Amino acid sequence: MTKVLTDARSIRIKGRSFLAVMLSPDLPIDDWLNRLDDLAARSAGFFLGRPVVLDLTDLQIDRPQLKDLIAELAKRNVSIMGIEGARPSILGAGMPPALKGGRSASDIEVQSNEAADPVAKPAAPETRPATTTQSIVIREPVRSGQSVIFPEGDVTVIGSVASGAEVIAGGSVHIYGALRGRAMAGSIGNASARIFCRKLEAELVAIDGIYKMAEDMAPNLRGQAVQLWLEEDAIMAEKLI
Repeated sequence: MTKVLTDARSIRIKGRSFLAVMLSPDLPIDDWLNRLDDLAARSAGFFLGRPVVLDLTDLQIDRPQLKDLIAELAKRNVSIMGIEGARPSILGAGMPPALKGGRSASDIEVQSNEAADPVAKPAAPETRPATTTQSIVIREPVRSGQSVIFPEGDVTVIGSVASGAEVIAGGSVHIYGALRGRAMAGSIGNASARIFCRKLEAELVAIDGIYKMAEDMAPNLRGQAVQLWLEEDAIMAEKLI
């Protein structure tokens, strides 16, 4: 029997890219969860509403342990959109889908009109054509609750970044005001990225996945013009002259 189509309208299918947070647990898992709790406690809302990918590359756990890990993350309101680097034998029904082939966001092929809109929440960025854009300039303060995300390069803010706001850049972050929220440079694996700010009062700074909280920073840097960079696995900082 031939099925007769009653609705000839086509289905619209589009591609869209998102910058996901990658969580890479290590053993023992309980200790890693404690460190995750510490990060979440000191930076409220860090994982809220974010796409998160669980990277299990080289992590020697079995399926029950993976189920427990996913359950523990769910208790912390961390929603896993996919799992990368897992052995097929430990994946099963009810788990997030396996992902592979993840690439740096700058390599993703997108439509030109989408690439010109890199900010997840409106902060009125000034953008240049996608084919040549390596930096964006935000000409107003980034307010609490706003996120500026630009994996393709540097972000410059002509103003302050409020507590509860965040700037995420594939390159360096330049803030010509007070940094009271979060700044994450080198978000797609750029260890040479730096963070510059006129007044350091940050909740969190991160470079190439290595983070430091406010209370971990030297007290004499607070309120000062500062640059931060990465040396091996340590974030270094010094006053700007």
